[in-house]
Amino acid sequence: MFTKILIANRGEIACRVIQTARKMGIATVAVYSEADKDARHVELADESVLLGPAPSRESYLVADKIIAACKQTGAQAVHPGYGFLSENEDFARRCEEEGITFIGPKHYSIAAMGDKIASKKLANEARVNTIPGWNDAIESAERAVEIAQGIGYPVMIKASAGGGGKGLRVAYNDKEAFEGFSSCRNEARNSFGDDRVFIEKYVLEPRHIEIQVLGDSHGNVVYLHERECSIQRRHQKVIEEAPSPFISDATRQAMGEQAVALAKAVKYQSAGTVEFVVGKDQDFYFLEMNTRLQVEHPVTECITGLDLVEQMIRVAAGEKLGFGQADIPRQGWAIECRINAEDPFRNFLPSTGRLVRYQPPQADLVQGSETLQGPAYAGGKFGGVRVDTGVYEGGEIPMFYDSMIAKLIVHGRDRNDAIAKMREALNGFVIRGISSNIPFQAALLAHPKFVTGEFNTGFIAEHYARGFKAEDVPHDDPLFLVALAAFVRRKARQRAAGISGQLPGHGVTIAPDFVVAVLGAEGQHVYHPVNVSAYDAVACSANVVVGEGESARTYAIRSHTKLGDLLMTGAVNGKPFSAQVEQGSSKRPLAIRVAHNGTQIDALVLAPRAAELMKLMPYKAPPDTSKFLLSPMPGLLADVAVQAGQKVIAGEKLAVIEAMKMENILVAQQDGVVKAVLANKGESLTVDQPILAFE
Repeated sequence: MFTKILIANRGEIACRVIQTARKMGIATVAVYSEADKDARHVELADESVLLGPAPSRESYLVADKIIAACKQTGAQAVHPGYGFLSENEDFARRCEEEGITFIGPKHYSIAAMGDKIASKKLANEARVNTIPGWNDAIESAERAVEIAQGIGYPVMIKASAGGGGKGLRVAYNDKEAFEGFSSCRNEARNSFGDDRVFIEKYVLEPRHIEIQVLGDSHGNVVYLHERECSIQRRHQKVIEEAPSPFISDATRQAMGEQAVALAKAVKYQSAGTVEFVVGKDQDFYFLEMNTRLQVEHPVTECITGLDLVEQMIRVAAGEKLGFGQADIPRQGWAIECRINAEDPFRNFLPSTGRLVRYQPPQADLVQGSETLQGPAYAGGKFGGVRVDTGVYEGGEIPMFYDSMIAKLIVHGRDRNDAIAKMREALNGFVIRGISSNIPFQAALLAHPKFVTGEFNTGFIAEHYARGFKAEDVPHDDPLFLVALAAFVRRKARQRAAGISGQLPGHGVTIAPDFVVAVLGAEGQHVYHPVNVSAYDAVACSANVVVGEGESARTYAIRSHTKLGDLLMTGAVNGKPFSAQVEQGSSKRPLAIRVAHNGTQIDALVLAPRAAELMKLMPYKAPPDTSKFLLSPMPGLLADVAVQAGQKVIAGEKLAVIEAMKMENILVAQQDGVVKAVLANKGESLTVDQPILAFE
């Protein structure tokens, strides 16, 4: 066994590998860029080596620097994580040539599966189901149309070297096939330096289901069941779960056996994933093989009790697998939500900056532990929550890398139990300073079609075609948020009443009746009469009645959470809850903000007379910003394409902002004339910072 390994990655996966290495008694070396000098993975590792400047092409992607770091520190092996160099056959070969063990598959396995055209031919030879299509590179758009007609629409046009949703188009007719081929080829050339494109049949109502495989250097290969990864946004996975709520045991076994056959065909040694597209009739076809650890590997660890990082290290050290196919359990249900630094209410634009508050929910599943199923698992109870993260409170989310903050994983008895645990865990995940996609995750988990398991890869595009709005988050009891606001205000009044030195006759008095004004856009507020009675300062409890007459709802709330704490926990009508409550925001400093199950309200809790007067207040419209181009997100102003005095037409490029490996082009919404350029190329922008002014 190795005594020291280097992790050629960053963020949560670097921390994840360090946890398992520490459990195995193996020393670790972290590598980092200048942007990551204070990162969590650097803090956790036993040693660290600076690679270079912030851009990954000058640091994490430079194989020579990583190999030099191995030699400098005496690391015998390198774990690549995922992304960066994890599926780079040249890097794997270089490591072997330099006498450094690559904790992953052999370079020839990576090469065989890295090319989508070659891998599909190999899959055919291994008798793995493949999608009907044209597997050779296509020379022209005209030829692409001919082939598409022969296969039958709809077809999928894909770049051979594609990935992450780039170089991929779906065509339903000749025109879309012609244009899609040209776009794919250009994207592939620019992104991967490889413009080969192929075409295959597009499976209707497709599901993305993948099989986890594990092979050793002694010819043994097993499959660790499947993961359901169909909840995707623009080909990026959002929620993953294991097992799948869709496939039968027979389909699971058939997919698993084909995945093992393919892995054996390329002499696969390590953890890998064979991805399938599955039709509505459970017909399945090989998609591609990922020759690395997957982002979503924790859900497999939860249902099998295996530590996949440990297995990768043991296989790389030459050990045999310690179990056979029949020994692999499938217990309970696991779900993973990717918590990303992006603003779902601004079309998921990246959100960078400092984590002013970062408080994940309490976890009892520990990454790298023996079973990954919690200390209570042995007694027949399923542990609840696991958090894989690479950040900490006060740390920075840099603009140079991907947007993932953390992975939130839950393990339940069954799927409904896992969904309930995930919703509660999301309620308890506190992030401030940047935006996150937690409200969107909460909405997905509450969607009836998700709850019943009736979804496919088009789920998000179908149900959120116009983007994601606050009103898209359903709440089964919105008056509960009103009751919480009133309870917190009553608690604050109790504290104010106890302040010493108040003038006789002018001290704070507490009446039981309030009006909660839920603030709406453009002054469209909703007013709720509320009565708070039986307040007990010792027990921190009260009865809160929202509304009047037959429609009134009563909430018996008990919570010992201190005023000022963002996370509020307690019980309502005897059932536990977690919610986030805070005083005010930059735009509404006097309001109480309450968030629960993805729904958020800003509310003013007023005396009845104050509410009457508030209804008479005129609405003050915000300043008109239509004459400005505002930055929709924080990022680097990579280019300003216009100058003062220039006439622009609708659709013309105005500026380019870079953030988190994404290039965002801002275009003119209407014809006009540029009055002034207000920001310079190379400048770091904040949200809503003016870039241009128009006449």
